[in-house]
Amino acid sequence: MKYDLLGPEALDYLPCRYGTSKLLFRGPRRCLDDPFVAFLGGTETYGKFIDVPFPARLEKEIGMTCVNFGQVNAGIDAFAHDPFVMGAAAKADVTVVQIVGAQNMTNRFYAVHPRRNDRFITTSALLRTIYREVDFADFHYTKHMLNKLLQVSPDRFETVRQELQQAWLARMRLLLKQVRGKSVLFWFADHAPQSERNVSTDEIGNDPLFISREMMDDMSSYATSVVECVPSAEALSEGTDDMFFSEMEKPAAEEVLGPLAHAEAAEALATEFERLV
Repeated sequence: MKYDLLGPEALDYLPCRYGTSKLLFRGPRRCLDDPFVAFLGGTETYGKFIDVPFPARLEKEIGMTCVNFGQVNAGIDAFAHDPFVMGAAAKADVTVVQIVGAQNMTNRFYAVHPRRNDRFITTSALLRTIYREVDFADFHYTKHMLNKLLQVSPDRFETVRQELQQAWLARMRLLLKQVRGKSVLFWFADHAPQSERNVSTDEIGNDPLFISREMMDDMSSYATSVVECVPSAEALSEGTDDMFFSEMEKPAAEEVLGPLAHAEAAEALATEFERLV
């Protein structure tokens, strides 16, 4: 069944806040006094269009409080720049960090909004020099801008790609070093990480953007464990079945992983948690 819902019948995410954070999180609000698992991540962790996302499913599996700090379209910056979230991650017994793309964070070439990381704010003089023919006033979102830069010059775009990858590695190292408890790097996407030598330079790629197998291997030494979940063919074939969205949200809903994929993600994490806790 598909839920093409409009108006007040759409999914209620029970938005809530924690402490001094300026971010708005998916509820219901959880207690941070008892032992808990913290989840940092993007749209999949938040569970956009999903009634029961994988953090909530895992909570039922392991019987331990799971606190969803996920943010739609988040990059690493949304969490790294939020003292409360990082303090909560430091306090958590286990922190699950979903692998998010490298495009939605401030770097040497451009700056993003500190909370809505997919929002492009400004470019550096360096990027404007590399792409003199591009009018950056035309862009509001990072992916739109990057797609355009690739179209203008695939050769010059390699400089941008490498900068984003190096910035992601540095930022992820800093984030993981702040986690005092156990940490799990969680890959949740419709494909496995690819080796850098197999990545096409003719297209921008699929989310999480620009994250290669070599980058995952590099980060593995900074985490307690790494879990990769690539949903089954059955889960991927379900499309938007059992998802909640309005007609205007349908294109966005078609790009995210569905409920069965979230069930498989929770199962993969539950298996790892049997070893961790």
